[in-house]
Amino acid sequence: MTTAAAPQPSPTVSLSADEARRIALRAQGFIGAPDRRGGVRGVLRHLGAVQLDTISVLARSHELIPYARLGAVGRPAVERAYWSDRHAFEYWSHAACILPIEEWPHFAFRRRARRARGHRWHVLRDKELSTKAVLDRLRAEGPLTSTELGGAKSGGEWFEWSETKIAVEWLLDTGEVVCTERRGWKRVYDLPERAVPDALLHDDLDDRECLRRLVALAGQSLGVGTRADIADYHRLGGEQFDAVVEESGLVPVEVEGWSKPAWAAPEALAAPPRGRHRTTLLSPFDSLVWDRPRTERIFGFTHRLEAYVPKPKRIHGYFAMPLLAGGRLQGRVDPAREGTTLVARQLSLTSPKAAGPMAQALREAASWVGCDAVRVERAASPAEAESVRAALAAL
Repeated sequence: MTTAAAPQPSPTVSLSADEARRIALRAQGFIGAPDRRGGVRGVLRHLGAVQLDTISVLARSHELIPYARLGAVGRPAVERAYWSDRHAFEYWSHAACILPIEEWPHFAFRRRARRARGHRWHVLRDKELSTKAVLDRLRAEGPLTSTELGGAKSGGEWFEWSETKIAVEWLLDTGEVVCTERRGWKRVYDLPERAVPDALLHDDLDDRECLRRLVALAGQSLGVGTRADIADYHRLGGEQFDAVVEESGLVPVEVEGWSKPAWAAPEALAAPPRGRHRTTLLSPFDSLVWDRPRTERIFGFTHRLEAYVPKPKRIHGYFAMPLLAGGRLQGRVDPAREGTTLVARQLSLTSPKAAGPMAQALREAASWVGCDAVRVERAASPAEAESVRAALAAL
């Protein structure tokens, strides 16, 4: 898509840094009473995308997202909420994400682009034959995993996919199959006509309309953001954002301390955010913090996932989870489970006052995953370790 130069908004609204932070928190579901009637499905619709990841420490990331907003939702209930009643599907958004089924038409532009390219990571030896075999099996037998279709690996190196796996993933990319659920962490594939409601089963939206809707939805989910913030939510290019932002309904704003132009959702500006703040641990893949430059700009908090950093070079631990309390990021902890004990393998606080919220968040997380004790193993300083231990003992 060719576009003119990036539009430069003329802000009519000025926000303080604190106002922008609170707007972002409310948009992400962390200010005000949790929507328990909407539950997990309400969280998914509100966020527009919940990222999936293989790492499981306390729980998998897609379980941690509703927990952080709603509290101790039963983990089996989380899975049922995502995957039953044709409510959601998995596709490529910010990364591999669970998406509300209503967004199926919005990703037609991406399905068309993949189809036009002809392949993604792997090239099929015989595309016509291999894809036909997969589709025939799904028509005849119903939803299947890649293992049930014949196996995901080729028998070579661990990362080498079988022809069947390449075929079904290609069909997923182009929308000829849909991932309807994860079973034992394996994708379950089905035909779109069975998995997507008739009213949504179309690719009628042109690329521009798809992009316009996704930019508008990302703006709503973020509350306020820069070009890069909003485009990155569904992994759009900056030029794609530029092409549609003026039609998206987002309002140009000026934010104190932000060096780049910004936009806000009109509803985010309608009333000041009010209500109780959540105190909770966040998955590093939570959409509140998945964009590291945005997290640093809004919260003054630098965070990165160190799971793929060699152990001797880690600073905060394998799966350090930021602590959200009082609307600010006040520390982080690298958790683990040993039997029925939640172990804080390493933690750090932004101030001594964060000891109480850290203890509360650890105790609540422990209870949620079936642990009856919490042990602090290491901290950035002996004083921090002792203050959290004391706060835990007082709960």
